[in-house]
Amino acid sequence: PSPPFLSMIKVVLIGTGKVAKHLFKAFYTSKQIELVQVIGRSKTSLLPFKELVDTSTNYKKIEDADIYIIAVSDVAINAVSEQLKTNKKFVVHTSGSTPMKSISSAHRKGVFYPLQTFSSEREIDLNEVPFCLETQYKEDYRLLQSLANAVSEKVFSINSEQRKLLHLAAVYVNNFTNHMYFQGNKYCEEAGVPFNILAPLIIETAKKIEELSPYAAQTGPGRRNDKDTSKSLEGLIGDPLQKDIFALVTKSIENTYDQEL
Repeated sequence: PSPPFLSMIKVVLIGTGKVAKHLFKAFYTSKQIELVQVIGRSKTSLLPFKELVDTSTNYKKIEDADIYIIAVSDVAINAVSEQLKTNKKFVVHTSGSTPMKSISSAHRKGVFYPLQTFSSEREIDLNEVPFCLETQYKEDYRLLQSLANAVSEKVFSINSEQRKLLHLAAVYVNNFTNHMYFQGNKYCEEAGVPFNILAPLIIETAKKIEELSPYAAQTGPGRRNDKDTSKSLEGLIGDPLQKDIFALVTKSIENTYDQEL
């Protein structure tokens, strides 16, 4: 069950990128969260926030808060946490692949990872986004859980080892899949047909896994071990790298189902 909300949770948001902007919108409109400050690298990056909350590029002028959220690139998390002169404050990052220990030991640590792909061009309802939480101390988990529950109905306790594998899974189902869309779009352009002709197929493939396991949902020549069709399709590919990818993925599918054939 969701914990009762504590008194208004004061948050300082560090970062001005895509994740930070989506979190900002949800935090700013929440009745349980007081967004007291946004910290950014430059005055220009802070312009979208400046009229709404206090902003600063100076870590020495950071406001007091219950939680400090570092929403920056993975490689910058440790350096940013080292700049925070807030010893023993509760500092969390939003990365899927970075361990909690990357945060400076001067702070109480945690992870506030929204499991979603973020784009500047699209609005996202964070209420539907899973938030994966981890904290160094049990007493901090309640606070972080209250923060997550203020913006989302889907909150999970996930440790660093679990989160690394979850991030790997996300790369497969999101980043790799989108790259396949990109390649498919190229073949549609080559054929002179619009890519959106594939939209119903893409949507149905995604919907199927709401009712079937990915294993059961698999179709196609690799699933049927139809080597003639697979070889025929592979022969249409000119790029050697893409030809290798097609052959390897086909082989992976064939190997997955070889006991059934």
